[in-house]
Amino acid sequence: MQADTKPRTGEASVQEPRWLTSDEQEAWLPLAAMVVKLPALFDAQLQRDAGITFFEYLVLAGLSEAPDRTRRMSDLAAQANASLSRLSHVVKRLEKRGWVHREPCPKDGRGTNAILTDAGWAKLVATAPGHVEAVRHLVIDALNSTQLRHLQDISHQILRRIDPDRPCLGAGEPWD
Repeated sequence: MQADTKPRTGEASVQEPRWLTSDEQEAWLPLAAMVVKLPALFDAQLQRDAGITFFEYLVLAGLSEAPDRTRRMSDLAAQANASLSRLSHVVKRLEKRGWVHREPCPKDGRGTNAILTDAGWAKLVATAPGHVEAVRHLVIDALNSTQLRHLQDISHQILRRIDPDRPCLGAGEPWD
């Protein structure tokens, strides 16, 4: 929408939106395209090479990084940036494949833990090299070391704005 768009005569006056400047729009549009295209490319690569979705890969990887390959479902959902409902559906599919199983959380009995099985670990180990190559090709190798640091800083800053209470994905500590 153009910045010069104003209410027609006789319409209630509303506070004018803070329209994007040309420079802001030139920064936003490529980011919006990347946010849409990148997950689709990762999904296509993983489907083609391993028969799994990008989200399934994130779930398997999240479990592989946890102590004893076990993570509470609510924590796994937060790490994978998903609702508990979506995660439950995906974990059910992974259970049918023998890659994950669930059991009650021994700490309180109310929660449920997801556990990566040996077969799930083997699937992840077989899948990871192709996925890492796709990440390298599409993102890492497109940037120099300074740009990578900027990408990290920018990503953290935006993620802090989106979800200030959630720890950074892949980091052991809350936001820097």
